[in-house]
Amino acid sequence: MSLLIKNGRVITAVDDYNADVFVENETVTLIGKSLDVEADTVIDAKGKYIIPGGIDPHTHFDMPFGGTVSADDFETGTLAAAHGGTTTVIDFAIQTKGHSTLEGLDTWHAKAEGKTAIDYGFHMIITDLEDDRVPEMRKLADEGVTSYKLFMAYPGVLYSDDGTLFRAMRKAGEDGTVICMHAENGIVIDEIVKSALAEGKTEPKWHGLTRPTRMEAEGVHRSIAIAEVAEGPVYIVHLSSADALEQVVLARDRGVSAFAETCPQYLFLDQSHTEQEGFEGAKYVMTPPLREKWNQEELWRGIRMGDLMSISTDHCPFCFKEQKEMGIGDFSKIPNGGPGVENRMSLIFNGGVVGGRISVNRFVEITSTASAKMFGLFPKKGTIAVGSDADIVIFDPNRKETISVNNPVTHHMNVDYNAYEGYKITGVSETIISRGKIIVDNCEYVGRKGDGQYLKRGFYSG
Repeated sequence: MSLLIKNGRVITAVDDYNADVFVENETVTLIGKSLDVEADTVIDAKGKYIIPGGIDPHTHFDMPFGGTVSADDFETGTLAAAHGGTTTVIDFAIQTKGHSTLEGLDTWHAKAEGKTAIDYGFHMIITDLEDDRVPEMRKLADEGVTSYKLFMAYPGVLYSDDGTLFRAMRKAGEDGTVICMHAENGIVIDEIVKSALAEGKTEPKWHGLTRPTRMEAEGVHRSIAIAEVAEGPVYIVHLSSADALEQVVLARDRGVSAFAETCPQYLFLDQSHTEQEGFEGAKYVMTPPLREKWNQEELWRGIRMGDLMSISTDHCPFCFKEQKEMGIGDFSKIPNGGPGVENRMSLIFNGGVVGGRISVNRFVEITSTASAKMFGLFPKKGTIAVGSDADIVIFDPNRKETISVNNPVTHHMNVDYNAYEGYKITGVSETIISRGKIIVDNCEYVGRKGDGQYLKRGFYSG
C-alpha cells in the first residue's frame, strides 16, 4: 500500500517547509516538492500541517488504583489517543509486591495485546527491589522496557524508600536505562492528610491543600541528589509547580542529567477547580494536585527554556459517578486521576503556539520528538524523515472546536466528563496515519482494534 500526502507544510522539531510526503507500506520513503509518483491513496493537505504523530509517554490504561480500575482500557484509551493525534503511548506495567517484574510485564501484555488502535510500549513500575531482584531490570530492558518508575508517594502501596531508589538508579546508570520518578514526600503528606481528616476537613479541595508544593519540591530535590550520586539519569514525571521546577533548573544548570515533563492539567487547570461547590471538585482530584494559577506561566517558561522537555497527560480517568463518588465524605478515598489523552495536542497547540508562548517547532518537540529521544524510539518515531515510521498527523491549525464531553470531535474517552469542558481551541488533528495506515479520516475513526503494535524500545542515549 502507498500513500501520497500533497501540498502540506511539513513541520518537525527542527524543520518547517512545504513538501509532499510519500509513504510505502509503513515507512516514509520520499519527501520533496511536487512528487511525481503513483499512489494508492492521495491526501491533499493544502493549508494543513504535516507533523509527526504525537507520543504520550505517560498513560495509565486499565490500572487498578484506590479500590477501582481506571475507566479507559487499552482499546478505548488508544482509540481516544488516536482521535487526538497521538500515535504512540507508553503505559505503565506494575510489579506486584513480592512478585517478579517480569510477571507484571506479562500481565500488562495480556491487557493490551490485540486491543490497541496505535503503537504502544511500557515502562515498569517497580515496587519491590531487593538485591536479588535488581538483575531483573536488565531482563526487562531485553524485552524493550528501558525505563522504570518509582514512587516517593503512596506509602504502603507503591512507595519506595531511598535505598530502593538508589539501587534502581545505580543499575539504570550502568545499563543506560532511565528512572522515572513520582516525586513527592509521601511520608510527610500522609501525616498532613491524617491531621486534616481528624479536623473534619473532608471535601475534595483538601486533597490539594494537604499536598503542598514544598513536598513536591523536596521530592524532586532528593531524587535528583540520589540520581547524581548513583550516576544515572532521572526523569521527573507530571511536574506541577514552580517550586519543583526550580529544583530541576538548579540541577540542570550544574550539569546533572535531570529531566522533567509536565501535563496539560497543570498548564490549563488550577486549584480553583477543586474548590467548586459540592462534590464537583472531585473531578479534578489528581496527584500531584492542581496548583495556584500563577504556577502556570512559570511552567510555560520552563517549556520555552527547555527545562521541561515534554508534555505527557498522566491519563488515568475515573468516572465521576460511582468511581469518584467513592470519596464522598473522605477526600483521601477519591481515586486520583483524570482524563486527557485525547485533548493534549490541541490544548498545547492552542495554549502554546496560538497563545504566542512557543514556536510550532517546539510544539512538535514537546508533544513527540523529545519523548521519542528520551525513551528509545527516535528516529523510528517522533519525526518525519525518510526511513521513519509513517506516523503522521494532518493538523488543521485554523479549525476551531469547543472541548466537550458531548462533542464527537473532542471526546471519545470512556469517562463521563471532560476536565476541559467548554475550553475553546484552535488547531485540530484531522487525519491520523499510523505506520502508513489511515486510522482517523477527517475526525472519523476508520481503523481497527488491534492495529497497534508493541514497541521494544531502545536505550536512553543522553
